[in-house]
Amino acid sequence: MDTFQQAEQALAAIRQHTGSTPKVGIVLGTGLGGLVEQISSPVSIEYDRIPHFCVSTVESHVGRLVFGSIHNVEVVAMQGRFHAYEGYSLQDITFPIRVMRHLGVSTLIISNACGGMNPLYRRSDIMLIDDHINLLGDNPLIGRNDERYGPRFPDMSEPYSQDLIALAERVALEQGVRLHRGVYVAVQGPNLETRAEYRFLRTIGADVVGMSTVPEAIVARHMGMDVLGFSIITDECFPDALKPVQLSDVLEAAAIAEPVMTSIITDVIQRLGRS
Repeated sequence: MDTFQQAEQALAAIRQHTGSTPKVGIVLGTGLGGLVEQISSPVSIEYDRIPHFCVSTVESHVGRLVFGSIHNVEVVAMQGRFHAYEGYSLQDITFPIRVMRHLGVSTLIISNACGGMNPLYRRSDIMLIDDHINLLGDNPLIGRNDERYGPRFPDMSEPYSQDLIALAERVALEQGVRLHRGVYVAVQGPNLETRAEYRFLRTIGADVVGMSTVPEAIVARHMGMDVLGFSIITDECFPDALKPVQLSDVLEAAAIAEPVMTSIITDVIQRLGRS
């Protein structure tokens, strides 16, 4: 059974719970699941009830799809995502994005918690992802290409929609929120980086580093979806002043920035509904 057929099976299982036809898909990263509280008339489906979905094993990743609406715009949110360090393939990790496309999603909003390497960034700051670097050592498009999803060699000159970035910047300006704009680099993890690795990643042009997001963005662009990405800086990764970081520190920093990010995302979705 190919991915397309698997996605159709997953869709059939979802349709037993909801007839929703969302246009906006949302992927919520570590410590960033609070946005689901803004979803009206929610319908939740646990991942283990959907064929071919993985199970989230990371703390704060609840592991369910939440359907409903934000400002009368139908959405579906992943409350918890999957990572390569959990032992999943990139095809497994991005399968929910394929299913979102089958549901009718055309815009994908991705969030993540990350380490900030740009010296101008501080803990709990928010960065719009303008571009990315894939250092995962893998690609979710490796293997036979299914033309029903997209071309063999998809263009990646604009992985994150410049129109959506401009919209998010306008919203943030109106709300009096400072947003950075920079480059996200994805690494496998699960360990955090050494001082030498942070220096290397900064040298090659990255502003923040994390362990997710890039596979989902690649697959979304392969299918012609518009992508908007948010990174919350949960720890400062300055090699000459590096301090040990615990997951509790990451979750604490994410909790500070999450309401601000949620406010921006919900406003962006409202304006997408008007267009």
